[in-house]
Amino acid sequence: MSGLAALCLLLLQTGAFGFGIKLFNIFRGDSLIHEDITERAILNVTVQVCRALALAEGKDFTFPPLTPNAVAAACEALKSSKSFCKAIKLIQAKNRGVDMFSFYLPPYHFDDETFSEGRKIITDGLSAVKASNKRENFEAAREQLGKILHPLQDFYSHSNWVEMGNKLPNSNLIRSLTSIGNLAAKSRATCRNCNGNDCSDNILEDILREKILTSGYFNFVPFFSTKPKGKCSHGGGFDRTSNIEPKGGINKDTYGASHGYLHMTAANMAIAATSELLEDIRGAAGDKTFLQMMGISKGKALCFVIDTTGSMGDDIEAVKTVTSSIINTKVGTEDEPPVYILVPFNDPDFGPLIRTTDPNVFKRAINALSAAGGGDIPELSLSGLQLALTGAPPNSEIFLFTDAPAKDQYLKSTVIALIERTKSVVNFMITNVLGFRRRKRSDDSQEQEQQNSRMVTSDAQVYRDLAQASGGLAIQVTKSELLMATSIITESSSSSLVTLVQASRSPGKAENFTFTVDESVRNLTVYITGRSITFILISPSGVSQESTNTTGSLITASQAVGNFMTLQLKTQAGLWEIKMVSTNPYILKVVGESPIDFLFDFLEVSQGPLGGFDVVNNRPRSGVNGSLIVTVIGSDSATVTEVILVASSGSGEVNVSVEAQGGGDFLARFDRIPAEEFVVLVKGQNSNSSSRASSGIFQRQSSTNIRASTVSVTSPDSNSVLVPGIPLSVPFSVMTSGAGGNFTIQATNDQGFDSTFPSNLILETGGSANGTVNLTAPSNTLSGTDVTLTVEALAPGGTDTNYVVLRFTVLKTVTDFTSPVCQLLSLQSNCSDNCILSMWELSVRVTDGAEGTGVNRVSLKQGNGNLNTSLAAGNENITLVSYNASCCSPDVELLVVDGVGNVASCFYSVLKTTPTATSSSQATTNSPHPTAVVSLSNRAAQSLLLCLGITILGINLPMGNNIYIV
Repeated sequence: MSGLAALCLLLLQTGAFGFGIKLFNIFRGDSLIHEDITERAILNVTVQVCRALALAEGKDFTFPPLTPNAVAAACEALKSSKSFCKAIKLIQAKNRGVDMFSFYLPPYHFDDETFSEGRKIITDGLSAVKASNKRENFEAAREQLGKILHPLQDFYSHSNWVEMGNKLPNSNLIRSLTSIGNLAAKSRATCRNCNGNDCSDNILEDILREKILTSGYFNFVPFFSTKPKGKCSHGGGFDRTSNIEPKGGINKDTYGASHGYLHMTAANMAIAATSELLEDIRGAAGDKTFLQMMGISKGKALCFVIDTTGSMGDDIEAVKTVTSSIINTKVGTEDEPPVYILVPFNDPDFGPLIRTTDPNVFKRAINALSAAGGGDIPELSLSGLQLALTGAPPNSEIFLFTDAPAKDQYLKSTVIALIERTKSVVNFMITNVLGFRRRKRSDDSQEQEQQNSRMVTSDAQVYRDLAQASGGLAIQVTKSELLMATSIITESSSSSLVTLVQASRSPGKAENFTFTVDESVRNLTVYITGRSITFILISPSGVSQESTNTTGSLITASQAVGNFMTLQLKTQAGLWEIKMVSTNPYILKVVGESPIDFLFDFLEVSQGPLGGFDVVNNRPRSGVNGSLIVTVIGSDSATVTEVILVASSGSGEVNVSVEAQGGGDFLARFDRIPAEEFVVLVKGQNSNSSSRASSGIFQRQSSTNIRASTVSVTSPDSNSVLVPGIPLSVPFSVMTSGAGGNFTIQATNDQGFDSTFPSNLILETGGSANGTVNLTAPSNTLSGTDVTLTVEALAPGGTDTNYVVLRFTVLKTVTDFTSPVCQLLSLQSNCSDNCILSMWELSVRVTDGAEGTGVNRVSLKQGNGNLNTSLAAGNENITLVSYNASCCSPDVELLVVDGVGNVASCFYSVLKTTPTATSSSQATTNSPHPTAVVSLSNRAAQSLLLCLGITILGINLPMGNNIYIV
């Protein structure tokens, strides 16, 4: 299939595909919902991006089935299936959240003819997405993207755009200061009564004939619902205005809606419009950055948090050595880190966070570190870790290096909240066995020495607790051993690393652990931290090996350093057992590399008007039954058979019933939740397995430990843009299903921005209370800066807590809405019949206008010639572009992006008319060599028109663009 034909199939035939689960809204039936539309468009555009990159590298590209797993594989990034799926689900969740938090606000749905207001929500949010991408704050970009996709998609269901006969999306919905259309005056009638239940002819003929744009009015409140005379209603059971003349409605939300006969047309239009917006973001960001925003990458982020105080010189040198080794061995491979993150800390400072996709920049940043200062012994390690957790991608593996206790232990609960929210793993690399830097003074009494000893134990426990909460390790070694320990654990880190079983026991005890290895698992590895640990391994075939036996057949390699031991096992499918024997505290972790993994979220019955379920973005509620949604990734043939909530202490487990929902999703229901910390264990079967030993059975466990809570903290997920210098009020609510009293409130943000909040709230038993955080970004904060606010509520007694984590994008007011302009200066060619021996070249002047933000980037979207850019002498507002190529490559498309992400696409072509045979006489006609120079600005519209076959001069063009004939 040609690339064009495949693109047409993606954009125009999406209705032929079966879409995903309808779990979150019980009224949708077989209709397409926002999640379906969003996923389809993301898959559409991601495929096109990966195809473009493959072709640019001279590789073939085969269009895959449109599933996240298949698309990730086609992009040569199967290991990123988990992050790709997670990115899609986050965007979908934020899209869905608009109906929960902004259900009654007409502009978020283009109801009540609020076209200008709705468009402003989209364009302001689009500016925030582009600013976040520019600073590589991809999580913030995903969240904002989901929020603006909801009104964009609703436009096609709630307005009469489709009824007017339009075949293409309304591109001006994503462009400020342009005409959305011929808007209906507030006094103009737009509808008549429906004919009973038949509303197919209720829009007035003159409205459709004159292409007057209108939308339905909506009100949910009985007895107080009104609308202007003669106006259309949204329609449906929730809309009270639909009973006011003119009665009925025009929405196309479902097949059963008032205009449900146009549901699929509107849904497909919404998919095309979403694809168009994604193409605009792609143009502003560039292809590789766009894929990072979507979670598509080949490797796993490398994230170091490093103590830089005076005694850390040896540690820093070890980190430098490890960094060089990782970069030298992984760059250019499928495990190359997509992003490198460094956070230094000491006392009294921490940060800044350094994030780069360039390994050489990261290496220079590491090499620039030096050990100095530190003052008193404790350091701001948790502040540094907080910054890393908010700046690293979700599901990251973070390494913290220190030889000192944490000075900022008040952040422990905040860090745990961020660990739970991001599901990141934190490994602590601790040297000199904490407390060695706590010097004894000559006048210390025996009581003071004992107190210091207790403090050492407490200091170490903070790091152990955080490691256990995240599913990481607390590795304690001498400074001379650090290089070896770090090399072992970082070299085995992989984006496809999965956990088969993990357990922490303190105090230690004898216990047997079993785990199933399926045939997809490679590099089967056991990690153990602890002292004086013995164990016996038993393979699926019954062969056993004791820890004291170094020549057995099951352990192919082993290393031990400090309190850390790692074992490489013979990879054999089937049920393994490891018998641990120790009275000392230990952590056991069995991992392997496999594409098959899972995502999960806890659910609660929605409090919104549409019913269904909502995702719980913090701790699930204790003492009640509940549900979680499990998504299998890495295989389209894998199914879940069991979900088990396993107490982290090993004291018990809760079995959960499982129902398949389609699309790799499974709904698990439980009648109770463990009262203590627990993990989620998933078992299933891969039907593609050929192993008799494992029968295709697989086992995976969540790394993050989970806690339930009687406390709930929520905040409306609406305004997520923070204007520098202007305080933003963030309301929140605290509820409890337990005892009331004085609840302690703590609000922290990772950027150290000024904030105010109540220090406590008084709640009645089973009651709730409201508070507000006022957050202010300094006036000089750069646009695209990402700030994460964590609001925590601690119940009386200090044993129960919950939180809400909110992300904001700092954005200065955007005034540049105009795309850069390309002006052709010259085009020359000596193209002949033998294109190999001839060349052509052009010169273009690019400007962004006197009031613009300047040209930020000029790149090739199409063409394989040589591109050069330079600033015009004496005028930095003008960029001069020169391009030359073989006549065998006659087309070039320049992508020009200004400082705020406005995109222009400028297409030029040098064409020679080739001899054309006629059917009657086989005569040939030779023509001069005409050259067509075309300026384009809308790639998505071009793609759609290609599908419709609109061509000019043999060059496929969208309507409404200038055509230059030279």
